[in-house]
Amino acid sequence: MNQNALILINYTTRIKETGEVIETTIEEVAKENKIYKEGTKYEPKLVAVGKGWILKALDDEIQKLNVGDKTTIEVPPEKAFGVRDPSKIKIIPIRKFGDKAKDVKIGDEVEYNGQIGTVISINSGRVQIDFNDKLAGKTLIYDIEIVKEITDLNEKILRLIRRRIDIENPTYKIDQNKVRIEIPEQYFLTDGLQYIKRAIATDILDLIPEINQVEFAEIYSKKQ
Repeated sequence: MNQNALILINYTTRIKETGEVIETTIEEVAKENKIYKEGTKYEPKLVAVGKGWILKALDDEIQKLNVGDKTTIEVPPEKAFGVRDPSKIKIIPIRKFGDKAKDVKIGDEVEYNGQIGTVISINSGRVQIDFNDKLAGKTLIYDIEIVKEITDLNEKILRLIRRRIDIENPTYKIDQNKVRIEIPEQYFLTDGLQYIKRAIATDILDLIPEINQVEFAEIYSKKQ
């Protein structure tokens, strides 16, 4: 696969040490492994090769593959989510959680000083929190299939829009080297909409050489 190629991949991720499946793009696999989430769209994942959209270890291996290839990639902790760091396990007075202190339980994810951690014990008015990533120290196994390389200009734009905002059928118009994208009224109050638009524009300009200008239109219509 060439750098900057837009591809669709199916993958399933499991922890080597336990065999536990933790993520997949395939609905049947999610159901078989009891990780299915209602409302989640199970479909091939869009990846821009070499752009850091996935772990570097995966990105590097994918560049050696072609459409239709299937492979299994083993990623050690140092190339995945890091090794476990004992210094990231902290003991904190439970009173620091204020009114929420009485609700804190072992296994909860909690936020403290801007960090997210997992409660691993509660004792004598103190709570022990592990601020390591849940996958730190784990070797991950990825079963990957290269489903498709996207070469059609319209499909590239469509998928780059939907990567950032879940509009089912985005309306856009290509005029020579420009693209004009309409934002439906029901999305006007989407959190971070300006950031989303900027990110869409950045992706399009970076990955589609034929386009050098991106415009957005917010269309208001008279109610009938």
